[in-house]
Amino acid sequence: MGIDIRHNKDRKVRRKEPKSQDIYLRVLVKLYRFLARRTNAKFNKVILKRLFMSRTNRPPLSVSRLASAEYSILLSLFSFFLVLQIPLSFSFFSVCFAVAIVLFLLKEQVVPPLLCAAAHVSLNLPSAGPRKAHQVYRHFGKAPGTPHSHTKPYVRSKGRKFERARGRRASRGYKN
Repeated sequence: MGIDIRHNKDRKVRRKEPKSQDIYLRVLVKLYRFLARRTNAKFNKVILKRLFMSRTNRPPLSVSRLASAEYSILLSLFSFFLVLQIPLSFSFFSVCFAVAIVLFLLKEQVVPPLLCAAAHVSLNLPSAGPRKAHQVYRHFGKAPGTPHSHTKPYVRSKGRKFERARGRRASRGYKN
């Protein structure tokens, strides 16, 4: 007698298209699918993969990381990439605000040449911050209230009486 072969773990699980129905994102996917297929730049393949990612898996990036370095900024609203030098003075602004400023500065330039330039430069690297930098990751880990846990609890209110006393300070019962 033969054995039954389990097929439940055969499939390679990865996204082949974005889950979102956002039309601007879909246009970007179309564009980068074409660029990934027709150019041999790895950059385009990486961008295409990033466009498929879920929001939790999308690598975050702060402007302070972009300061004094050349990076590509993906703007899903505008279907192109900008390779630009973000000065250090922008580092305390939010990403959207910095991008808005840069767009204002580059308003005079034509978009397609920028797109072509970004598509063919092999030194162009999309930058990624640490994925665990997302706020939501503060709530993951050992359960709050257990010893040596620094996990942030989900509380309905941030007042004095809500998960601030018992287990957090020695004068109120015990301290973990």
